[in-house]
Amino acid sequence: MSVQERKQRERAERERLIVATARELSEEQGWDAVTTRRLAERIEYSQPVLYSHFRGKREIIGAVALQGAAELAAELRRASTEAEAGAGAGASASVEGVRGRVTALARAYLDFAERNPAVYDAMFQLDGGLAFAAEDTPEALKDGFAALLETLRDVAGEGVEPGLFTEVFWASLHGLATLTRARRLPVGDAERRVWLLVSRLAVV
Repeated sequence: MSVQERKQRERAERERLIVATARELSEEQGWDAVTTRRLAERIEYSQPVLYSHFRGKREIIGAVALQGAAELAAELRRASTEAEAGAGAGASASVEGVRGRVTALARAYLDFAERNPAVYDAMFQLDGGLAFAAEDTPEALKDGFAALLETLRDVAGEGVEPGLFTEVFWASLHGLATLTRARRLPVGDAERRVWLLVSRLAVV
């Protein structure tokens, strides 16, 4: 390994540590507790070293958001694939099979938001300097949307643009996630809400 390659690997490892520490601290105490000073103390780097990787908290939030988007996309695809496999050959194309995949997708999304509230905030509530629905939208964010679209395009309905339907379905999931977490909706009715969303909105 060349000196340059070693330096690049060390730099990547430092960045991973900074992002992991920011996630840990934000999940423990909220994003207000995440400051460059506290991060530097936790990872035992000087603040100048930290600033050599990220220009400030906003960029750290953006890095956490991109990491979260990649994880969410993987979980959504896994849920849909497992539901399809569980339905068995032929059954996955049936009404119940399709409804099962969409339901699994919705549950996986809401479960991710519940398990990772600070990461979810970084993705959708806080300013991480990332563009959504634009030409310069990062690939990780595009892939997160694609993971929804791959399953939802089959239930958009005749004459409905699948991307637009996916936006509406995603907005519904986001609303359920944020309102439930804020205790604006009773926690005990989560499963009934998923059933209503899938059965009334998705055309299966």
